[in-house]
Amino acid sequence: MTSMFRAGLFSGEVVLVTGGGTGIGLAAAREFGALGARMALCGRRPEPLAEAAKSLEAAKVEVHQAPCDIRDAAAVEAFVDGVQKRFGRVDVLVNNAGGQFPSAAETLSPRAFEAVVRNNLLGTWTMIHAVANRAMIPQRRGRIVNVIAQIVRGFPGMAHTGAARAGVENLTRTLAVEWVTHGIRVNAVAPGLILSTGTAQYPPGVLEEVRKATPEKRMGTPEEVARVIAFLASRQADFITGQTLYIDGGQSLWGDIWKLPDDVPVFPLES
Repeated sequence: MTSMFRAGLFSGEVVLVTGGGTGIGLAAAREFGALGARMALCGRRPEPLAEAAKSLEAAKVEVHQAPCDIRDAAAVEAFVDGVQKRFGRVDVLVNNAGGQFPSAAETLSPRAFEAVVRNNLLGTWTMIHAVANRAMIPQRRGRIVNVIAQIVRGFPGMAHTGAARAGVENLTRTLAVEWVTHGIRVNAVAPGLILSTGTAQYPPGVLEEVRKATPEKRMGTPEEVARVIAFLASRQADFITGQTLYIDGGQSLWGDIWKLPDDVPVFPLES
């Protein structure tokens, strides 16, 4: 598909994408690469990263890739240093890495809750902190796009990631104000139901319920999310900061995916 953006929009720029080997991260890498960016990709699994890099290089995109666990501060700093050594700068950071699984809150263990928050919130902050201090603040310019989730009405069935993603959304707003003096713009995208590798682990019944609760009555694609990420990362969006753009087919406006029983306890008012 032909890009909606002009050719060479990110020519000369370096774009770092976490979780860049699959799904939305890979789609974003392809979009930025097609628009002239040099790409830096990281993720926990080396095999998808190598395949992603191979496909990008076949399209004449210059790529730096290495496995990196965003939960490990030392690993993150080493990865960012490697990008700096290879390219000398980072202009755009796309925080896409993360993970979660469906679970009712009462069966969600404290350890599982902590693991998802550590990955989706603390890992995102660790990467942001390293990139900002090593690249964007010294060069006095940068754009950060955080990939969260459709959380506007809470996240029943996934309390762990709902809490973590809400933290990232608040962090987005906070840093947009604090770092405006450094020339850094910080925004977020909130995908709804996107048909990608990330949804493969969900039971088919759950996906169908979400699809029916979406006014567009379909799943989105990673490429649809990638185009919005590219817009927010472009110089054409420099007057947008601290915002979250929902890419959800209207799901955040209508429809309930968490079914409530008819016998919800009702407690009478005290007389």
